[in-house]
Amino acid sequence: MKGHIRSRGKKSWTIYLYLGRDEHGKHKYRTHTFKGSRKEAEQEQTRLVNEVNRGTYVEPTRMTVGEFLEKWLSDYASAKVSPKTLERYREIVECHLIPALGKHLLHKLKPLPIQSYYAEALRTGRRDGSGGLKAQTVLHHHRVLRQALGQAVKWQILAFNPASATEPPRPDRREMKVLDESNVAQVLKLVRKSSIHIEILIAVTTGMRRGEILALRWTDVDLKKASLAVQQSLEQTRAGGLRFKRPKTERSRVIVLPALVVEALKRHRAEQATRRLQLGPAYKDADLICCLVDGTPRSPAGLTRAFRDLLADKKLPRVRFHDLRHTHATLLLSQGTHPKVVSERLGHSTVGITLDTYSHVLPSMQEEAAQQLNASLRAAMGRAKRR
Repeated sequence: MKGHIRSRGKKSWTIYLYLGRDEHGKHKYRTHTFKGSRKEAEQEQTRLVNEVNRGTYVEPTRMTVGEFLEKWLSDYASAKVSPKTLERYREIVECHLIPALGKHLLHKLKPLPIQSYYAEALRTGRRDGSGGLKAQTVLHHHRVLRQALGQAVKWQILAFNPASATEPPRPDRREMKVLDESNVAQVLKLVRKSSIHIEILIAVTTGMRRGEILALRWTDVDLKKASLAVQQSLEQTRAGGLRFKRPKTERSRVIVLPALVVEALKRHRAEQATRRLQLGPAYKDADLICCLVDGTPRSPAGLTRAFRDLLADKKLPRVRFHDLRHTHATLLLSQGTHPKVVSERLGHSTVGITLDTYSHVLPSMQEEAAQQLNASLRAAMGRAKRR
């Protein structure tokens, strides 16, 4: 007999589980309190006994969801993710998940309270009380909670992950904003004398991420071979300020540069050398290509603001700096560049990510492919008739 039930009062039961002997040879029991009918209590007892027999039973603790999430942040996430990502996780956990779910006992957390939190967050989740959170934001909350509770299963604190049994909201797919070739030419002409000209040129011709561009060093560039290697990225956190880190793509990637970028980099290097001589010891030489006048790193947020201000009130599509990356990929795919090549330039882990992200380009590519196939087949059929 692995378990038995005793009544604690009206519709309240104590389920006793026998877990064998401990390391000292003493009999080991665990109790569970259950509220419901006797039949329901017997069903719960059977479920628990089956878990013991299968070896999937997890002994309950008094740890709350809030206590666990704090421990997950300090003992796991802090060692696994970048400071910027940890900052986002901490904001989600401390400002949203703990206030909503933190008082629940971890081992008693069920999918329903989690699902109810998602619905409530969509209605009234904004911290300033002005309404609900976007579906994409609530989806981020779900991913963080599911990851954390998944670790609780691995640590054998939970038997299963209740977040995996929920349905997070599905965000509407936002229409991607990109520039066409004419717009790109207008932007490059507009920013020719700007302090962020080289950053914009690199972004639209290589598809590099903002942090990767700001961390680019002269030693990463081979102007003779017209190529550069993405070796690091620059990130900014509220607590730690600016720091260099490994890029999002673990393996180093090499990007071939158009001739116009090579020419621009040569001019930029000469101008930077002149400033270095003018400032003397005041110049902070970190070998950075994209930096402030005195050589210090330019912050990612500062680059975004400078780009936004530069395009303000201009008769151009309102795009973000990150949209220059999308523009690069869209232009290449529209010109018939193989998706695998585009994926490698962007630093995507798989070509599937590239195809999913830029699926809006595929219909026109298919039409062009069909036309080319039609022309080649008609030509072949014509040659066959003449024989």
